[in-house]
Amino acid sequence: MSPDTTSTLEKIVSPPSYGNDLDLLSINTIRTLAADAVQKANSGHPGAPMGLAPAAYVLWHRFLKHNPANPHWPDRDRFVLSAGHASMLLYSLLFLTGYGLTIEDLQQFRQWGSLTPGHPEYGHTVGVETTTGPLGQGFATGVGMAIAERELAARFNKPGFAVVNHHTYAICSDGDVMEGVSHESASLAGHLRLGKLIYLYDANQISIDGSTELAFTEDVGKRFEAYQWHVQHVPDGNELGKITEAIEAAQGDPRPSLIVLRTHIGYGAPTRQDSELAHGQALGEEEVRGTKIRLGWDPDKHFFVPDEALANWRQAGPRGAEAEATWNYLFSRYKAEYPELAAEFERVLSGKLPEGWDADLPVVPVDKKSVSTRAASNMAINALAPRVPELIGGSADLTGSNLTEIKGGGALGADASGRNIHYGVREHGMAAAMNGMALHGGIRPFGGTFLIFSDYMRPAVRLAALMKAPTIFVWSHDSIGQGEDGPTHQPVEHLASLRAMPNLMLIRPADANEAIEAWRVALLHHDRPVGLVLTRQNVPVLDRTRLAPASGLAKGAYTLFDPPASNGGSPDPDLIIIATGSEVSISVEAAERLAGEGIRARVVSMPSWDLFAAQPKSYRDEVLPPSVRARLSVESAASFGWERWIGDEGASVALDHFGASAPGATVMAELGFTADNVAEHARSLVQRVAAGAQT
Repeated sequence: MSPDTTSTLEKIVSPPSYGNDLDLLSINTIRTLAADAVQKANSGHPGAPMGLAPAAYVLWHRFLKHNPANPHWPDRDRFVLSAGHASMLLYSLLFLTGYGLTIEDLQQFRQWGSLTPGHPEYGHTVGVETTTGPLGQGFATGVGMAIAERELAARFNKPGFAVVNHHTYAICSDGDVMEGVSHESASLAGHLRLGKLIYLYDANQISIDGSTELAFTEDVGKRFEAYQWHVQHVPDGNELGKITEAIEAAQGDPRPSLIVLRTHIGYGAPTRQDSELAHGQALGEEEVRGTKIRLGWDPDKHFFVPDEALANWRQAGPRGAEAEATWNYLFSRYKAEYPELAAEFERVLSGKLPEGWDADLPVVPVDKKSVSTRAASNMAINALAPRVPELIGGSADLTGSNLTEIKGGGALGADASGRNIHYGVREHGMAAAMNGMALHGGIRPFGGTFLIFSDYMRPAVRLAALMKAPTIFVWSHDSIGQGEDGPTHQPVEHLASLRAMPNLMLIRPADANEAIEAWRVALLHHDRPVGLVLTRQNVPVLDRTRLAPASGLAKGAYTLFDPPASNGGSPDPDLIIIATGSEVSISVEAAERLAGEGIRARVVSMPSWDLFAAQPKSYRDEVLPPSVRARLSVESAASFGWERWIGDEGASVALDHFGASAPGATVMAELGFTADNVAEHARSLVQRVAAGAQT
């Protein structure tokens, strides 16, 4: 493109035809496709794709290392559209560069069953690296992808063999950089000096309510400079040459980079350019016609893609194939030189666990008497870490409380590789970064905080569940047993809330051996995130010589204790006590007392509702016989949801109010989580159900 004619596309607002400028033709193809798709759906966000088209063209046409024929090539650059509302930008790029989307797919934008949903969805549309839409999430997830790239490079690259060498690019919006999670993540990225992270900031100065001046007057560039980012400004987001220079400079800087682009939302629209009316609604038929006329397009052609533009975009195919072939040749030489390392690289990217990965998981003997499940979790982590080197952990400034440290694993820093990440007090940023690592591949991330602070990270947990990302969340201090910190730090409603989230496997182990089994289950599941809910306080190590083995955790619930039936009596118990976590041991104690009174109480440990619900009905009925209507749930959390397992006639020993500040054992006792109270509720329940049966 010659500087005098097309360096500033603002100069060409009303050409007589789409002309012979191939760059401009290719850019305007995106603009008109976005306008047409949103108009046909009568729903969506046309403005951002129209304003961002030049920047996207420069990035995807000149810099992005990718192969549309193999979207999973390991050394591809990652591209994140953090401004997920601009999804038609990404769908246009995927169609134009040859990822398999068709014009018909674009025409089905936002329709039932289409490959072009309202916001990009990982695993649904080929080429989408992460689900975005909730602002700030893509920004933060990209940070995790860059961490993964750097850690894999540190582990596998050898002199002359940079088999891991790619960038993470993102396009983010004003809304993204307003969201709190972007602040957390930007601060972390700057601290870690993630030089392969390059973000293009779409500073169009328009939000849904109107001008960003209504609520957002800070100097974003200076803020990111304070975060230790490399910041550049491109005053005109249509200047292809300036955008090119900025990306080149970003690639050469050791810091993460933010390129601030002053763009025009709804570029080309006669009355809606630079207006909030271009943000979140269709332009309208007349406005679309006017836009096409201004851009030199035939206003009567819909979803029109000039042959020359498509051919230009489709150069991505041969370029990508050549780039991957070059990498494949490099990797073949690497494989010959370092065969064991190459095999390990292939293994971690496949997600397969190594042979004998769980061979060192300990069994905690009953003579240990009592161990917190957070401490048992740490035993598991450090038994797994030497055999599963892709396991990388961290904590949001609570390493010594969550017990998430991989001993001898080193700390990840600006100039150091390590298997322990100090996220600082950034729970939300931590969760999103872990998602990025999991999606990148080659890393199995886990990270800890208190269960109460799952509230701070919930949007990222929800996206992990939506994407079925194999992220492991470690949540300790799981109940009022946390103690002295009081109700601000004692979770009550959190188990019910997290259980309501589809695809999230929540596990609350009863003792040390269940906690270790929970880690075995977590690593075996690659199709969803796992939340491990752990105690601060010590809990008894259950005597498995007289109780069922902890391996029953893998089925979500199992019969832990079952008094023998009397001669000639019914094989079914008089009641079933269903408990989780620290309340299991007091339930066993209560059941033993009841047995002495002639009341046969089965105790079921139910660490995971999700896993149990997935079992065959025959197994569920074996554990919870339908004929036994006297069922008592015991959990130091809200009773909400327990009716699923205890039925209409059941009862709960639960906590439907906030806790109190005192030593944990005192709080538990004062609020009724004792064997005496459980036994009393059980007696009353058996009597009530029996009386009901007689009437």
